[in-house]
Amino acid sequence: MKCDVCGFPMTERMVTYSIQLEDKLVLVEHVPAKVCDQCGERLYSPATVERLQKTMWEKRSPSRILQTPVFDFAAK
Repeated sequence: MKCDVCGFPMTERMVTYSIQLEDKLVLVEHVPAKVCDQCGERLYSPATVERLQKTMWEKRSPSRILQTPVFDFAAK
């Protein structure tokens, strides 16, 4: 399969999916995706998207919790 963005080949990989929900950054590890070898564009199957959505909606307990430093690019 070729990337819709740049036309390079895509490879099936496990990735970490990230999303910001309200004021929290949520990570989901070991998500299958097709990833462009050139630009990094990701494609998820409909079943994977459905499972990601279900994971967010159910508000399950996370496997682990990380503390993440946050920097403000606009601040001097």
